[in-house]
Amino acid sequence: MHHVSDGQRRIRLVRRHLLAPATRTDSPVAVADALVALHATDAATVFLSVCARLRAPGVAAVEKALYEDVSLVRLLSMRNTLFVAPEALAPQIEATNARAVAAKERRTFLKHLAEDGQGLDERWLNAAEKATQAALTARGAATGSELSAAVPALRTKITVFPGKKYEAVQGVASRVIRIMAAEGRIRRDRPRGSWTSSQFRWTAAEPRQAPATAEAQAELALRWLRSYGPASETDLKWWTGWGLGQVRKALATAEAEQVGLDDGSTGWVAPGDTAPEPAPEPWAALLPALDPSAMGWADRGFHLPAEHRAALFDRSGNIGPTVWWDGRIVGGWALRADGEPVWRLLTDTGRDATAAIEAEASRLAGWVGEVRVTPRFRTPLEKELTA
Repeated sequence: MHHVSDGQRRIRLVRRHLLAPATRTDSPVAVADALVALHATDAATVFLSVCARLRAPGVAAVEKALYEDVSLVRLLSMRNTLFVAPEALAPQIEATNARAVAAKERRTFLKHLAEDGQGLDERWLNAAEKATQAALTARGAATGSELSAAVPALRTKITVFPGKKYEAVQGVASRVIRIMAAEGRIRRDRPRGSWTSSQFRWTAAEPRQAPATAEAQAELALRWLRSYGPASETDLKWWTGWGLGQVRKALATAEAEQVGLDDGSTGWVAPGDTAPEPAPEPWAALLPALDPSAMGWADRGFHLPAEHRAALFDRSGNIGPTVWWDGRIVGGWALRADGEPVWRLLTDTGRDATAAIEAEASRLAGWVGEVRVTPRFRTPLEKELTA
Protein backbone atom coordinates (compact mmCIF):
# COMPACT_ATOMS: atom_id res chain seq x y z
CA MET A 1 0.00 0.00 0.00
CA HIS A 2 1.29 3.47 -0.87
CA HIS A 3 1.72 5.97 1.95
CA VAL A 4 0.74 9.66 1.76
CA SER A 5 2.18 11.81 4.54
CA ASP A 6 0.47 14.79 6.14
CA GLY A 7 3.03 17.00 4.43
CA GLN A 8 2.03 15.59 1.06
CA ARG A 9 -1.64 16.09 1.92
CA ARG A 10 -0.94 19.78 2.56
CA ILE A 11 1.00 20.09 -0.70
CA ARG A 12 -1.93 18.53 -2.58
CA LEU A 13 -4.35 20.90 -0.89
CA VAL A 14 -2.30 23.94 -1.93
CA ARG A 15 -2.02 22.90 -5.56
CA ARG A 16 -5.47 21.45 -6.09
CA HIS A 17 -7.33 24.18 -4.20
CA LEU A 18 -5.49 26.93 -6.11
CA LEU A 19 -4.16 28.57 -2.96
CA ALA A 20 -0.57 29.44 -3.88
CA PRO A 21 -0.06 32.50 -6.12
CA ALA A 22 1.34 30.32 -8.91
CA THR A 23 -1.81 28.16 -8.96
CA ARG A 24 -4.38 30.98 -9.09
CA THR A 25 -6.72 31.30 -12.06
CA ASP A 26 -8.74 33.93 -13.94
CA SER A 27 -11.98 31.94 -13.94
CA PRO A 28 -14.57 31.68 -11.13
CA VAL A 29 -15.80 28.47 -12.76
CA ALA A 30 -12.29 26.99 -12.61
CA VAL A 31 -12.23 27.75 -8.88
CA ALA A 32 -15.54 25.99 -8.28
CA ASP A 33 -14.41 23.08 -10.43
CA ALA A 34 -11.19 22.73 -8.44
CA LEU A 35 -13.14 22.66 -5.18
CA VAL A 36 -16.07 20.61 -6.60
CA ALA A 37 -18.58 22.93 -4.89
CA LEU A 38 -18.52 26.10 -2.79
CA HIS A 39 -20.44 26.54 0.45
CA ALA A 40 -23.16 29.11 -0.21
CA THR A 41 -25.21 29.28 2.99
CA ASP A 42 -23.57 32.67 3.50
CA ALA A 43 -23.71 34.58 0.22
CA ALA A 44 -20.43 36.39 0.90
CA THR A 45 -18.54 33.11 1.26
CA VAL A 46 -18.90 32.35 -2.44
CA PHE A 47 -17.27 35.63 -3.46
CA LEU A 48 -14.56 35.47 -0.80
CA SER A 49 -13.69 31.85 -1.61
CA VAL A 50 -13.48 32.52 -5.34
CA CYS A 51 -11.58 35.80 -5.10
CA ALA A 52 -8.97 34.30 -2.76
CA ARG A 53 -8.02 32.08 -5.72
CA LEU A 54 -8.24 34.57 -8.60
CA ARG A 55 -5.23 36.36 -10.03
CA ALA A 56 -7.30 39.52 -10.32
CA PRO A 57 -10.01 39.29 -7.63
CA GLY A 58 -13.24 41.23 -8.07
CA VAL A 59 -16.99 40.97 -7.60
CA ALA A 60 -17.95 41.50 -11.25
CA ALA A 61 -16.45 38.24 -12.56
CA VAL A 62 -18.25 36.18 -9.93
CA GLU A 63 -21.58 37.93 -10.53
CA LYS A 64 -21.23 37.37 -14.27
CA ALA A 65 -20.74 33.62 -13.74
CA LEU A 66 -23.69 33.41 -11.32
CA TYR A 67 -26.27 35.64 -12.97
CA GLU A 68 -25.37 36.26 -16.63
CA ASP A 69 -23.60 33.16 -17.94
CA VAL A 70 -25.19 30.96 -15.23
CA SER A 71 -22.02 28.85 -15.45
CA LEU A 72 -22.16 28.65 -11.66
CA VAL A 73 -25.43 27.47 -10.08
CA ARG A 74 -26.79 27.30 -6.55
CA LEU A 75 -28.09 23.92 -5.42
CA LEU A 76 -29.66 22.73 -2.18
CA SER A 77 -27.70 19.51 -2.00
CA MET A 78 -25.04 17.90 0.19
CA ARG A 79 -26.18 17.67 3.84
CA ASN A 80 -29.28 19.69 2.88
CA THR A 81 -26.97 22.69 2.51
CA LEU A 82 -26.80 25.35 -0.19
CA PHE A 83 -23.77 25.03 -2.48
CA VAL A 84 -22.56 26.72 -5.66
CA ALA A 85 -21.23 24.31 -8.28
CA PRO A 86 -20.19 24.46 -11.94
CA GLU A 87 -23.19 24.04 -14.22
CA ALA A 88 -21.43 21.07 -15.86
CA LEU A 89 -21.39 19.21 -12.54
CA ALA A 90 -24.93 20.15 -11.50
CA PRO A 91 -26.60 17.03 -13.01
CA GLN A 92 -24.38 14.75 -10.94
CA ILE A 93 -25.06 16.71 -7.76
CA GLU A 94 -28.79 16.68 -8.47
CA ALA A 95 -28.75 12.92 -8.96
CA THR A 96 -26.66 12.21 -5.86
CA ASN A 97 -28.19 14.66 -3.41
CA ALA A 98 -30.49 17.40 -4.67
CA ARG A 99 -33.30 15.12 -5.88
CA ALA A 100 -33.48 13.41 -2.50
CA VAL A 101 -33.47 16.78 -0.71
CA ALA A 102 -36.29 18.04 -2.94
CA ALA A 103 -38.36 14.91 -2.35
CA LYS A 104 -37.92 15.24 1.41
CA GLU A 105 -38.87 18.92 1.33
CA ARG A 106 -42.08 18.08 -0.55
CA ARG A 107 -43.01 15.21 1.78
CA THR A 108 -42.44 17.33 4.87
CA PHE A 109 -44.51 20.23 3.57
CA LEU A 110 -47.39 17.97 2.51
CA LYS A 111 -47.36 16.51 6.00
CA HIS A 112 -47.65 20.00 7.48
CA LEU A 113 -50.53 20.79 5.15
CA ALA A 114 -52.37 17.64 6.19
CA GLU A 115 -51.86 18.36 9.89
CA ASP A 116 -53.06 21.94 9.54
CA GLY A 117 -56.63 20.85 8.91
CA GLN A 118 -57.64 23.42 6.28
CA GLY A 119 -58.04 20.77 3.60
CA LEU A 120 -54.89 21.85 1.77
CA ASP A 121 -53.34 18.93 -0.09
CA GLU A 122 -51.10 17.98 -2.99
CA ARG A 123 -53.63 19.29 -5.50
CA TRP A 124 -53.62 22.66 -3.76
CA LEU A 125 -49.79 22.67 -3.71
CA ASN A 126 -49.58 21.84 -7.42
CA ALA A 127 -51.94 24.69 -8.22
CA ALA A 128 -49.94 27.10 -6.06
CA GLU A 129 -46.73 26.07 -7.78
CA LYS A 130 -48.28 26.48 -11.22
CA ALA A 131 -49.50 29.97 -10.35
CA THR A 132 -46.09 30.88 -8.93
CA GLN A 133 -44.33 29.63 -12.06
CA ALA A 134 -46.68 31.66 -14.26
CA ALA A 135 -46.17 34.81 -12.20
CA LEU A 136 -42.41 34.39 -12.33
CA THR A 137 -42.40 33.76 -16.06
CA ALA A 138 -44.47 36.90 -16.60
CA ARG A 139 -42.22 39.05 -14.43
CA GLY A 140 -38.85 37.58 -15.41
CA ALA A 141 -37.51 37.89 -11.87
CA ALA A 142 -39.15 38.59 -8.52
CA THR A 143 -38.50 38.47 -4.81
CA GLY A 144 -40.49 36.21 -2.52
CA SER A 145 -42.51 39.21 -1.34
CA GLU A 146 -43.33 40.20 -4.92
CA LEU A 147 -44.43 36.66 -5.72
CA SER A 148 -46.64 36.57 -2.63
CA ALA A 149 -48.30 39.79 -3.73
CA ALA A 150 -48.97 38.29 -7.18
CA VAL A 151 -50.10 34.81 -6.09
CA PRO A 152 -52.89 34.68 -3.45
CA ALA A 153 -52.08 31.07 -2.51
CA LEU A 154 -48.64 32.13 -1.32
CA ARG A 155 -50.24 34.38 1.29
CA THR A 156 -51.81 31.32 2.99
CA LYS A 157 -50.84 30.68 6.61
CA ILE A 158 -50.79 27.26 8.28
CA THR A 159 -50.24 25.95 11.78
CA VAL A 160 -47.23 23.65 12.04
CA PHE A 161 -46.83 21.09 14.81
CA PRO A 162 -50.36 21.70 16.13
CA GLY A 163 -50.84 20.74 19.75
CA LYS A 164 -47.09 20.72 20.47
CA LYS A 165 -45.37 23.21 22.75
CA TYR A 166 -43.49 24.51 19.68
CA GLU A 167 -46.69 25.01 17.65
CA ALA A 168 -46.38 28.00 15.32
CA VAL A 169 -48.26 29.79 12.55
CA GLN A 170 -46.20 30.17 9.38
CA GLY A 171 -46.66 31.55 5.89
CA VAL A 172 -46.27 29.05 3.05
CA ALA A 173 -44.51 31.25 0.50
CA SER A 174 -40.94 30.41 1.53
CA ARG A 175 -41.75 26.67 1.67
CA VAL A 176 -43.35 26.58 -1.77
CA ILE A 177 -40.51 28.59 -3.31
CA ARG A 178 -37.91 26.40 -1.58
CA ILE A 179 -39.47 23.22 -2.99
CA MET A 180 -39.61 24.64 -6.51
CA ALA A 181 -35.96 25.72 -6.26
CA ALA A 182 -34.88 22.34 -4.88
CA GLU A 183 -36.57 20.66 -7.83
CA GLY A 184 -34.74 22.92 -10.29
CA ARG A 185 -37.82 24.69 -11.66
CA ILE A 186 -36.70 28.11 -10.44
CA ARG A 187 -33.30 29.47 -9.40
CA ARG A 188 -31.83 32.26 -7.34
CA ASP A 189 -31.07 35.39 -9.34
CA ARG A 190 -29.37 38.65 -8.33
CA PRO A 191 -30.04 39.61 -4.72
CA ARG A 192 -31.50 42.82 -3.45
CA GLY A 193 -28.57 44.84 -2.22
CA SER A 194 -24.89 44.01 -2.53
CA TRP A 195 -23.06 40.75 -3.15
CA THR A 196 -23.17 39.99 0.58
CA SER A 197 -26.99 39.81 0.60
CA SER A 198 -29.00 36.57 0.74
CA GLN A 199 -32.30 38.26 -0.20
CA PHE A 200 -32.38 36.76 -3.68
CA ARG A 201 -34.72 37.41 -6.52
CA TRP A 202 -36.06 34.30 -8.25
CA THR A 203 -36.28 33.47 -11.93
CA ALA A 204 -37.56 30.53 -13.96
CA ALA A 205 -35.22 27.64 -14.79
CA GLU A 206 -35.29 24.54 -16.95
CA PRO A 207 -35.07 21.27 -14.98
CA ARG A 208 -31.93 19.26 -15.81
CA GLN A 209 -31.71 15.68 -16.98
CA ALA A 210 -29.84 13.94 -14.19
CA PRO A 211 -28.03 10.60 -14.61
CA ALA A 212 -28.75 7.47 -12.57
CA THR A 213 -27.95 7.88 -8.90
CA ALA A 214 -25.28 5.16 -8.58
CA GLU A 215 -23.45 6.38 -11.68
CA ALA A 216 -23.56 9.96 -10.46
CA GLN A 217 -22.32 9.01 -6.98
CA ALA A 218 -19.27 7.28 -8.44
CA GLU A 219 -18.53 10.32 -10.62
CA LEU A 220 -18.93 12.76 -7.73
CA ALA A 221 -16.79 10.60 -5.43
CA LEU A 222 -14.05 10.50 -8.08
CA ARG A 223 -14.17 14.27 -8.56
CA TRP A 224 -14.05 14.80 -4.81
CA LEU A 225 -11.06 12.48 -4.36
CA ARG A 226 -9.13 14.35 -7.03
CA SER A 227 -9.59 17.54 -5.03
CA TYR A 228 -9.58 16.27 -1.43
CA GLY A 229 -7.86 12.90 -1.48
CA PRO A 230 -6.43 11.14 0.32
CA ALA A 231 -9.45 11.05 2.57
CA SER A 232 -11.29 8.46 4.62
CA GLU A 233 -14.69 6.89 4.13
CA THR A 234 -15.83 9.00 7.07
CA ASP A 235 -14.67 12.17 5.33
CA LEU A 236 -16.59 11.36 2.14
CA LYS A 237 -19.65 10.29 4.12
CA TRP A 238 -19.59 13.56 6.05
CA TRP A 239 -19.09 15.76 2.98
CA THR A 240 -21.78 14.09 0.88
CA GLY A 241 -24.27 13.16 3.57
CA TRP A 242 -24.58 9.67 2.02
CA GLY A 243 -24.92 6.45 3.96
CA LEU A 244 -21.80 4.37 4.52
CA GLY A 245 -23.02 1.71 2.09
CA GLN A 246 -23.43 4.33 -0.64
CA VAL A 247 -19.95 5.70 0.07
CA ARG A 248 -18.33 2.27 -0.19
CA LYS A 249 -20.19 1.43 -3.39
CA ALA A 250 -19.20 4.75 -4.95
CA LEU A 251 -15.53 4.25 -4.02
CA ALA A 252 -15.57 0.74 -5.47
CA THR A 253 -17.24 1.87 -8.70
CA ALA A 254 -14.78 4.75 -9.03
CA GLU A 255 -11.92 2.23 -8.55
CA ALA A 256 -10.45 4.36 -5.77
CA GLU A 257 -7.14 3.16 -4.30
CA GLN A 258 -6.30 2.76 -0.63
CA VAL A 259 -3.28 4.51 0.88
CA GLY A 260 -1.78 4.67 4.35
CA LEU A 261 -1.88 7.91 6.33
CA ASP A 262 0.40 9.28 9.06
CA ASP A 263 -2.08 8.59 11.85
CA GLY A 264 -2.11 4.90 10.98
CA SER A 265 -5.51 4.97 9.31
CA THR A 266 -6.41 4.19 5.70
CA GLY A 267 -7.39 6.81 3.14
CA TRP A 268 -8.57 6.73 -0.45
CA VAL A 269 -7.28 8.46 -3.58
CA ALA A 270 -8.39 8.57 -7.19
CA PRO A 271 -7.02 5.73 -9.37
CA GLY A 272 -3.27 6.17 -9.91
CA ASP A 273 -3.08 9.30 -7.75
CA THR A 274 -0.31 8.09 -5.46
CA ALA A 275 2.84 9.86 -6.68
CA PRO A 276 4.44 12.53 -4.44
CA GLU A 277 4.25 16.15 -5.59
CA PRO A 278 6.89 18.88 -5.20
CA ALA A 279 6.25 21.52 -2.57
CA PRO A 280 5.39 25.01 -3.83
CA GLU A 281 6.95 28.16 -2.42
CA PRO A 282 5.62 29.05 1.04
CA TRP A 283 2.34 30.93 0.71
CA ALA A 284 -0.32 32.69 2.78
CA ALA A 285 -4.08 32.91 2.37
CA LEU A 286 -7.05 34.51 4.11
CA LEU A 287 -10.00 32.21 3.54
CA PRO A 288 -13.60 32.97 4.55
CA ALA A 289 -15.95 31.23 6.93
CA LEU A 290 -17.09 27.86 5.54
CA ASP A 291 -14.39 27.83 2.85
CA PRO A 292 -14.10 24.35 1.25
CA SER A 293 -10.40 24.06 2.10
CA ALA A 294 -11.35 24.16 5.78
CA MET A 295 -14.69 22.32 5.50
CA GLY A 296 -13.77 19.50 3.12
CA TRP A 297 -13.05 16.77 5.68
CA ALA A 298 -14.58 15.44 8.87
CA ASP A 299 -11.04 14.99 10.26
CA ARG A 300 -8.90 18.07 9.54
CA GLY A 301 -6.00 17.19 11.80
CA PHE A 302 -3.46 17.26 8.96
CA HIS A 303 -3.89 21.01 8.52
CA LEU A 304 -5.75 22.24 11.62
CA PRO A 305 -4.15 22.00 15.09
CA ALA A 306 -6.70 20.74 17.60
CA GLU A 307 -5.93 23.59 20.01
CA HIS A 308 -7.19 26.15 17.47
CA ARG A 309 -10.72 24.73 17.18
CA ALA A 310 -12.24 26.55 20.16
CA ALA A 311 -11.34 29.96 18.72
CA LEU A 312 -12.16 29.23 15.09
CA PHE A 313 -15.44 27.24 15.23
CA ASP A 314 -18.92 28.17 16.38
CA ARG A 315 -20.98 25.84 18.55
CA SER A 316 -22.54 24.11 15.54
CA GLY A 317 -19.21 23.14 13.98
CA ASN A 318 -19.01 25.93 11.40
CA ILE A 319 -15.51 27.27 10.88
CA GLY A 320 -14.96 31.01 10.68
CA PRO A 321 -12.46 33.05 8.64
CA THR A 322 -9.02 31.44 8.73
CA VAL A 323 -5.42 32.52 8.16
CA TRP A 324 -3.27 29.94 6.36
CA TRP A 325 0.48 29.59 6.10
CA ASP A 326 2.13 26.90 4.00
CA GLY A 327 -0.79 24.46 4.13
CA ARG A 328 -1.80 24.93 7.77
CA ILE A 329 -4.44 27.01 9.52
CA VAL A 330 -2.45 29.32 11.80
CA GLY A 331 -5.00 31.97 12.86
CA GLY A 332 -8.18 33.85 12.07
CA TRP A 333 -9.19 37.18 10.56
CA ALA A 334 -12.13 39.55 10.30
CA LEU A 335 -13.17 42.75 8.57
CA ARG A 336 -13.82 45.79 10.71
CA ALA A 337 -16.73 48.15 10.06
CA ASP A 338 -14.58 50.30 7.76
CA GLY A 339 -13.48 47.28 5.70
CA GLU A 340 -10.01 47.02 7.25
CA PRO A 341 -8.81 43.41 7.65
CA VAL A 342 -7.57 42.50 11.09
CA TRP A 343 -6.03 39.15 11.96
CA ARG A 344 -4.48 37.21 14.80
CA LEU A 345 -2.02 34.34 14.66
CA LEU A 346 -2.57 31.33 16.91
CA THR A 347 0.75 29.77 15.82
CA ASP A 348 4.16 31.44 15.75
CA THR A 349 5.04 31.44 12.05
CA GLY A 350 7.99 33.83 11.72
CA ARG A 351 8.69 37.05 9.81
CA ASP A 352 8.27 35.65 6.30
CA ALA A 353 4.79 34.42 7.12
CA THR A 354 3.81 37.71 8.72
CA ALA A 355 4.87 39.66 5.64
CA ALA A 356 3.00 37.28 3.32
CA ILE A 357 -0.16 37.46 5.47
CA GLU A 358 0.00 41.26 5.49
CA ALA A 359 0.23 41.21 1.70
CA GLU A 360 -2.85 38.98 1.47
CA ALA A 361 -4.75 41.25 3.87
CA SER A 362 -3.89 44.22 1.68
CA ARG A 363 -5.00 42.30 -1.42
CA LEU A 364 -8.31 41.44 0.25
CA ALA A 365 -8.93 45.03 1.34
CA GLY A 366 -8.21 46.21 -2.18
CA TRP A 367 -11.15 44.42 -3.81
CA VAL A 368 -13.60 44.37 -0.89
CA GLY A 369 -13.40 48.12 -0.42
CA GLU A 370 -15.71 49.52 2.23
CA VAL A 371 -18.22 46.67 2.11
CA ARG A 372 -18.88 45.25 5.57
CA VAL A 373 -18.71 41.46 5.61
CA THR A 374 -20.00 39.76 8.75
CA PRO A 375 -20.09 35.95 8.68
CA ARG A 376 -23.50 34.42 9.26
CA PHE A 377 -21.95 31.96 11.70
CA ARG A 378 -19.78 33.98 14.05
CA THR A 379 -16.88 32.40 15.92
CA PRO A 380 -15.19 33.49 19.16
CA LEU A 381 -12.05 34.86 17.47
CA GLU A 382 -13.99 36.71 14.74
CA LYS A 383 -16.13 38.39 17.37
CA GLU A 384 -13.06 39.41 19.38
CA LEU A 385 -11.34 40.88 16.33
CA THR A 386 -14.31 43.08 15.45
CA ALA A 387 -15.16 44.14 19.01
